[in-house]
Amino acid sequence: MAVPSSFQKASTSASAPLSSMPQKKSTKSAIGAPSQRAQASRKGKKAWRKNIDIEDVEERLEELRVEERVTGSTLHQKKDHELFQIDVKGDEQVRKYLRPRFSSSQLTSARILAQRSAVPAVPSRHISSPSLKRKKVSGEEKERLLRIGKKMRKGPFNAVMDPTELGAGSALLELSEAAKKSGGYDVWAEGDDDADDEQEEEIVPRKVAPKPEVPHPRKHIVVPAVPSPHEGSSYNPPVASHTSLLRAAVEAEEKRAREEAELKRTKEQMERARKVAQEDAMELGTAPGMTVQELVAEDEEPQASAEVPTKKIPERKTKAERRKAEKLRAEKRLLAERVAKKRLLASVPSAKALRKRTLKTIREREDLLRARHAQQEQEKLAKGLAGQRFGKHFVPDGEIDVQLGEDLSESLRAMKPEGNLFKDRFLSMQHRALIEPRVPVKPKRKTKFKEYEKHAWKKFDREQNGML
Repeated sequence: MAVPSSFQKASTSASAPLSSMPQKKSTKSAIGAPSQRAQASRKGKKAWRKNIDIEDVEERLEELRVEERVTGSTLHQKKDHELFQIDVKGDEQVRKYLRPRFSSSQLTSARILAQRSAVPAVPSRHISSPSLKRKKVSGEEKERLLRIGKKMRKGPFNAVMDPTELGAGSALLELSEAAKKSGGYDVWAEGDDDADDEQEEEIVPRKVAPKPEVPHPRKHIVVPAVPSPHEGSSYNPPVASHTSLLRAAVEAEEKRAREEAELKRTKEQMERARKVAQEDAMELGTAPGMTVQELVAEDEEPQASAEVPTKKIPERKTKAERRKAEKLRAEKRLLAERVAKKRLLASVPSAKALRKRTLKTIREREDLLRARHAQQEQEKLAKGLAGQRFGKHFVPDGEIDVQLGEDLSESLRAMKPEGNLFKDRFLSMQHRALIEPRVPVKPKRKTKFKEYEKHAWKKFDREQNGML
């Protein structure tokens, strides 16, 4: 029986698979959320934001909620010992799980009721706790808060206080906490043992640098407080002692005179050089100090210009001579390299021992020099600080008190006192490092004196001139 072609086409199209047909995506959410993709157009920003497909995100969030209801929290937040355990004994109830029997607990209604969330329920009524109790506000605190907020408050006799009045505004007139606790903490005091642990954690202990152990100079000074005078300073001294003391006084005075003369000469040279520089600058028309003069040695005499001897130019070598010279230089270089290599190989095994020996020798030499220097310093200090620099100034030696031969008195009755007792004691304390050396500072006189010549003196002067 022949089948019409139209029927064949219809049957063929009907027998086509359903998967090839376009299926419309369901707008209903898989977790029961309201539909948000029913709107066909998404032209505006709100439509793009509202009608977007977030079904995979909602499914993942729902899985996390299920894990939280079953276990109390999400699985990725739990530790390994909460999720896994090593079973070494076995489960005695496994037979019941493998062969379940009829039980009332397996009913659908009982199973639904048995499902309880591991998340604690929200309490239906407020639970009072001592930490959440409301603290009572004192009267002073309430007054302060009202003053800060500029609220109307009543003063004495129920009078309303003006918040804009001086002292009644938001300014805090009471003492601050820093002012109340002032003077209770010493910054420079050492840490107390009874201090709180919190203060020990907050305050970092200050590292105290060790004090260098430098001996004081007066420990090595053996100069007596009242030194015995020289034999030549007696009222009736021997001739030799008196002569030696006079010679020492003359040498000290000559040394002082030489120093003064040298200082004066130096000042004169400086002044002369300054004047010469100013005169040269005036001649050249430049500022003083800008001209540079050529220095000529005193012993150097200007030599007469002599003819410079011409250097003889060596003759040009042949190729054979150049090859021979190059070969000789190469042999010398090779021989020097061999000698240096041999010396290096001989010194390599003993390099460590040689370095140790050298360091030991240097250390011993330094220790010896240090000990010798310390001994010299002690010997020098044993005689006192006279003539040495201590600080910024030099300790003075002191003047030598001596009388000339014609001024000597042969008896104690005719002897005259010499020197100054206070100055001697002051110098003695400086020599023994009891006080530091100082330079006397003379006060500047602000007032000026005027001299007047009396009339009687004028007459006397004229009479003397007339008599002459």
